Amino acid sequence: MKFRTLAAAALAYSLLHLPVQSAQAGEAKVLHMFLSTSEAGLDPAVGSDLATLSLLENLFDPLLRYDYLARPVKLQGNTATGLPTVEDGGRTYTFRLRPGIHFTPDPAFKDKKREVTAQDYVYSFKRLYDPSLHSPFGYIFDGKLQGDEALKKNFSYATEIPGLQAVDRYTLRIRLKEPDNNFLFYMAMPAASVVAREVMDAYPGQAGNHPVGTGPFMIGDWKHSDRIVLLKNPDSSAVFHTSLGAGNDAGDKALAASLEGQRLPRVDRVEVKIAEEFQGRMLGFLNGEYDYMEQVPESMTDMVIRDGKLKPELSARGMQLYRFPVLQTYYMWMNMQDPVVGGYGKEKVALRRAISLSYNNAEDIALLKKGFAMKADSPLPSGVLGYDPNYHSPVPYDPALANALLDRYGYGKRDADGFRRQPNGEALTLVMSSEATVGGRLRDELWRKCLNAIGLRVVFKSDKKPEIIKASRLGKVQMFESNWVADFPDGDNFYQLLYGPNAGRANYSRFNLPAYNERYEKAHALQDGPERQKLYFEMNQLIHAYNPWVPLTHVLSADIRQPWLKNYKRHPVEFTQWRYLDLDVAERARATLAK
Repeated sequence: MKFRTLAAAALAYSLLHLPVQSAQAGEAKVLHMFLSTSEAGLDPAVGSDLATLSLLENLFDPLLRYDYLARPVKLQGNTATGLPTVEDGGRTYTFRLRPGIHFTPDPAFKDKKREVTAQDYVYSFKRLYDPSLHSPFGYIFDGKLQGDEALKKNFSYATEIPGLQAVDRYTLRIRLKEPDNNFLFYMAMPAASVVAREVMDAYPGQAGNHPVGTGPFMIGDWKHSDRIVLLKNPDSSAVFHTSLGAGNDAGDKALAASLEGQRLPRVDRVEVKIAEEFQGRMLGFLNGEYDYMEQVPESMTDMVIRDGKLKPELSARGMQLYRFPVLQTYYMWMNMQDPVVGGYGKEKVALRRAISLSYNNAEDIALLKKGFAMKADSPLPSGVLGYDPNYHSPVPYDPALANALLDRYGYGKRDADGFRRQPNGEALTLVMSSEATVGGRLRDELWRKCLNAIGLRVVFKSDKKPEIIKASRLGKVQMFESNWVADFPDGDNFYQLLYGPNAGRANYSRFNLPAYNERYEKAHALQDGPERQKLYFEMNQLIHAYNPWVPLTHVLSADIRQPWLKNYKRHPVEFTQWRYLDLDVAERARATLAK
């Protein structure tokens, strides 16, 4: 079908990249996907960027996972037979593993099938304590398991603690020091997945390059930062089950009926490309090279959406548009240990406050995100437990106030170029790390405009996101605009990003304020309710008082899928739906020929 209103580049691109398709009987079902940034090593204890997590959750298995269709979200058994038995007032959890789950083949197993046991989970969870790994997910267990002081004081995998016990081959018992309201959510995270010690020992320091799990897929061809192929795990014992409530719509019920009892995954292979440039992703999708696109890039919105709707020529091709409120927060963080922007003295607080006041949020939403976002007043997006729709940031966009604040606190001196100097008279240059993409450059220009308007010089240091994250954990990045997608749908998952003991992990800003830490610890022990809400309010006020973050936006995602894709429903927490998706190969072939 010929369409007229897309850019001529799309047509030229499609002619150069026509995929060869056929609809022969028995043809392998290949899901075509992209990741927007390069993946890092595929080790569940270490990988924390979105691209890596998307792959990890398909290769490895935690004890629990989310019901694909249930809303509000519900947990169900994964390698565990179901939810655990909970005793001792929420301090003791007993999980029973499904027998017959095997790791995918690897030379480390010496040609033998290797069954998963409870002891494998004990080993895997201890890895989060291993100081050599610097796991960003240490917070899952750190200080919470009974007896874990022994692991923290002198780490050894041989150390046994009462908090982690393999009762028998298929029974795992976890004992906490105190109840943790989010503990079961942790047990569904990729970081809580099971790995085999033989594999870790066979590839010391390189386990991330040899992913061996029990998930629905296993690694096939892999060219780092370019192309990853996931193959259907022939030993996968995953079967689809759901627990839909009465309020679910007819579409969900029909989807549940078609999937119930089916073996997962439904496709034979997933071919994943790294597509960092927005235009390449968009043109590739329009050409049918990708089966769905989540979060249409802001700069590409006009290419596919008009007046808030999918363009008619795309609707005529059977494509469908969905709007999805992502449990995601974009923010710019500043390193509190950096000699230029860090520290808790008045001058440093004033500098960070001025940076926050300078940011034109409305321009970000209107021009960069094309209206598909909401202003972030706090770390929490709508939809997570603890979100307060009535809370509003006390730090508005106000460059005049930012200039006055800098003048008052010693930044009034200017150099020959008109840029401000530090209170001690030395030159002042902000260094913001930036992704080496078109989108990264667009965001750089907005930040440059905002900061220059209040007399602050800024330079941008471009690199791939995994490298920036790696340097951030080591405290070597001054400023960076990042985002966090919920690991689980509770406010604790976002507020832990500013908890002092998490510095060097997910707390990239290295914010360590006793008043904040105390409130976080109290809130962590509480269930959602008025008492916890009050603590969250006070934590928000502290964030805005010291400004380790500039909260930016919460994304309203524009998602588009191709007509041949089946079983698609976006989940609020899980990163991908690949195991559930199916394809009408014949329809894909017809659509390709019709273009």
